[in-house]
Amino acid sequence: MVGTIRSLGMSDVAAHAGVSHQTVSRVINGHPNVAAATRKKVLEAIAELGYRPNSAARALVTGSSRTIGLAIANISQYGPAQTMLGLERAAREAGYFLTVSVLDDDTAGDMIEAVERLATQSVDAIVALSTYEGAVRALPDLSPRVPMIAVQAEDGGQDSAVWVDQEAGAALATRHLLELGHRTVHHLRGPANALEADARERRWRGELEAAGAVVPPVLPGDWWPPTGYLAGRELVARRRGGEEITAVFAANDQMALGLLRAFAEGGIRVPDDISVVGFDDVPEAAYYAPPLTTVRQDFAELGRRVIQVALARIGGTSIKPEPVQPHLLVRTSTAPPPRRTTAGRRTR
Repeated sequence: MVGTIRSLGMSDVAAHAGVSHQTVSRVINGHPNVAAATRKKVLEAIAELGYRPNSAARALVTGSSRTIGLAIANISQYGPAQTMLGLERAAREAGYFLTVSVLDDDTAGDMIEAVERLATQSVDAIVALSTYEGAVRALPDLSPRVPMIAVQAEDGGQDSAVWVDQEAGAALATRHLLELGHRTVHHLRGPANALEADARERRWRGELEAAGAVVPPVLPGDWWPPTGYLAGRELVARRRGGEEITAVFAANDQMALGLLRAFAEGGIRVPDDISVVGFDDVPEAAYYAPPLTTVRQDFAELGRRVIQVALARIGGTSIKPEPVQPHLLVRTSTAPPPRRTTAGRRTR
């Protein structure tokens, strides 16, 4: 006769530890009123038996699933992927799980569908992450039954929004090049519908205008190396036509990589002829040829602040953290511009 295998329950843990069922429940749910020695016995029993609490049953008892939902798009890109990892780590450290709903596209409809899908999964809060105009535009009209926190490119005026100060990062990049002595800075921006790209371009333009520098035409991009390569080839051709181009601020490191390849093929030395600054500090940036000066976003801190806001909202309070501040990492892709000789040629 084949017997039925019974799954472990809290009563088994209670018997093994020599405590009551209620005590095991308090330990599992993080109740503070448990003696340290008793908590230790229960945790040891859980480990020895290999018991895994039933999250669905616990949610029925406590009213909390200890799960936070994340609606996110473009996880193939470095920024969203790193933000997701930062959120998962911060949630785990707070004793929460992260469940993810990936948008097929960055549209308002996709964002609405993702948030509504998460709202049916007994999550305690929802994090909506998109820096594209279409999806972000849908957020003010959403009202799920649980708290919702927006991760954005900038302050959108929402009470529960967390963001990295993109404009501050663009200011660091542009000022660095101007302070090295470059008369202006060319800009390779991100996609037309990306709010991060808008913020970075806006501050780049503002810094040039404040310095009384010429604002060159923006070079269009899409976050990926091939567009950086094409922009680099265009800049090489313009230099050969006599245009003075000595500094470029690329809106992310991947496009900067394309720039460096095009410059190398065109016989332009970085930083001797042109300085290049990127944005993000991808792990490979320090190993580009040359190592890339870039603006670093702290995605781990972003994740921590998002979870901090989420837990406050779950607890019935509200906090509005300061934006996460980026930092400039100066490597060897930037230098003062070449000096002009009396004959008009540039030299070091």
